[in-house]
Amino acid sequence: MTKEPHIVVVDDHRDIRDLLKEYLTQHGFRVSVAESGAALRPIVEREKVDLIILDIMMPGEDGLAVCRQLRRTNEVPIIFLTAMADDTDKIIGLELGADDYLVKPFNPRELLARIKAISRRSASTSPAPDPATREIMSFHGWRLNLRRRELQAADGLGIALSTAEFRLLKVFLDHPHRVLSREQLLDLTVGRTADPFDRSIDNQVSRLRKKIEPDPKNPAIIQTHWGGGYSLSVNVELL
Repeated sequence: MTKEPHIVVVDDHRDIRDLLKEYLTQHGFRVSVAESGAALRPIVEREKVDLIILDIMMPGEDGLAVCRQLRRTNEVPIIFLTAMADDTDKIIGLELGADDYLVKPFNPRELLARIKAISRRSASTSPAPDPATREIMSFHGWRLNLRRRELQAADGLGIALSTAEFRLLKVFLDHPHRVLSREQLLDLTVGRTADPFDRSIDNQVSRLRKKIEPDPKNPAIIQTHWGGGYSLSVNVELL
């Protein structure tokens, strides 16, 4: 059985698919290609996929829609390819749960570096100690089920979290009472090596506060440190 990491390149341009398949194969990866989200889904369903390289600007169902659908059931790392220099698509993609992005045209060596960085991060954060005893993180009356990715209030009411919100909350719970800069939060949630987008983190914190704070305008759980970043100001218990 092959041991090479399996990467799927999703792009409607055949020349890009062929170029990346040849380049990444030369560097030790097993590469599948797909011209659309519809072509990607059977691959994900029948095979183990370690990373997806996903073009945003595809006709019909674009990459953002494909990412949104994938994140409902799958946490496979995703690197977006975009022809747009505008920050909007990048921020939306990261908030949907993408792990990184590259702007076309790009150097394949940079893509390879991003892939390796994501692989290192995934390996270093792969948990695993006894999930039966470390399945729940409790804080300020809330309970976060790590395996189910469910947030539950003290009264038992379930609160839906997006992939980006779950990742951000998990980072805060892993580092209680520690001030984390926007750059650190971006690195810990999406592992990017590109320039940070402060607005992306600020927007995610704002949405998260609306779900967990008694008074989002006067937050007691996630504190702002002007010029410094954010911190979780409550204790966390592992159940």
